[in-house]
Amino acid sequence: MTNPETNTAITPFWRFSLHFYRQSGVSDACIALQDGCGVDVNLLLFLFWLASESRQLSSDDVKKLDGRVRSWRELTIIPIRDARRKLKGAATLVEPGKQEAFRNKVKAVQLEAERLQQEALYDSTKSGPLGTQASARAAARGNLAAYERVLGVGFPKQAVDLLSAAFDGIAA
Repeated sequence: MTNPETNTAITPFWRFSLHFYRQSGVSDACIALQDGCGVDVNLLLFLFWLASESRQLSSDDVKKLDGRVRSWRELTIIPIRDARRKLKGAATLVEPGKQEAFRNKVKAVQLEAERLQQEALYDSTKSGPLGTQASARAAARGNLAAYERVLGVGFPKQAVDLLSAAFDGIAA
């Protein structure tokens, strides 16, 4: 979630994601939830964006969304992210500077795969509003809780509190 300069389709959801992800501590909390709980960060950001639109989803709604993005996530995002992470500081036959330049290209491909997933998620809202009407704050907390139930794990309180506070700061 860094720079979208080369993107051709910028959605309100993508703009929200970039803004939210840049809030203090948000990226670390998202990565901690991704690595520790199996969270799809793009889906998590989508749930927060929907909350900013005063939409609260049920666990069934979140489960359906997760099912819709699963194949893309498993086919592209996870393997690309794994390759990028493995390249960081790895001792290979390639000169370190060239390896890092290549790693940055892989990072750009990962970002594009994430943007495409977000674009597809955003397109799912064009047929009508998802979920039910709720205050933005209640929707954010409800959407997080629904995602926890779908994954069958409890999110660390510190991450939830940080994300909730960051959301409250930009949704106010």
